[in-house]
Amino acid sequence: MASPHGRRSAAGRRSAVRYTRDVSSIVRRGGRFLTLEGPEGAGKTVLAERLADALAADGTDVLLTREPGGTRLGERLRDILLARDSVAIDPLVDALLFNAARAQLVAEVIRPALDAGRVVVCARFADSTLAYQGYGAGIDLDALRELAAVATGGLTPDRTILLDLPAEAGLRRKAPDDQTRFEAAFDLEFHRRVRAGFLELARREPARFAIVDASRTIDAVFTDVLAEATDVLRSPRG
Repeated sequence: MASPHGRRSAAGRRSAVRYTRDVSSIVRRGGRFLTLEGPEGAGKTVLAERLADALAADGTDVLLTREPGGTRLGERLRDILLARDSVAIDPLVDALLFNAARAQLVAEVIRPALDAGRVVVCARFADSTLAYQGYGAGIDLDALRELAAVATGGLTPDRTILLDLPAEAGLRRKAPDDQTRFEAAFDLEFHRRVRAGFLELARREPARFAIVDASRTIDAVFTDVLAEATDVLRSPRG
């Protein structure tokens, strides 16, 4: 179904953990950057893992990572940013810390993998900061874009798959012990603004974004996610 906002497609210490894993060592089509975005409860982590495994099974050299995280520094910042018992954090400080983790991830993990011709699958990237700290919390969007440009060196995903569902539905999916600071400390209206922000980002960049209805079963959603990833991997480079 067409969308007015864009295309809608078919054990150790936690601080030492690096959520970045090699899925395959076989090169087919490389040097592509795929991100999964969306509001809380959309299934980004599970679908990113399934996507990386499916691409690897088809012979693609894939690296799976996430934000915030993916490096030792990033995982430590993740603990601070997402912990439910964390002290109150100003939205601008959130943006700075998310981008600090992002800069380390790009420098240490993503750019080397892309330079080596690999496919990188990342759960969340710079669009999340625009949606949450920008549209959600009210930080100036142009300032956030400049900050992200510095942190990433201007790196932009080849395809961003936006897993879209109503804020209420996504929040209902999160079990109490799986909630982060953003579910515990931010109200429903904040999450509605975040969702609307993601859709606005997709409307502004329809060539990069693909909107997938994430309110369906995980298998139905994954079919569309895989189709979008396959499409960009098979397409000629721009």
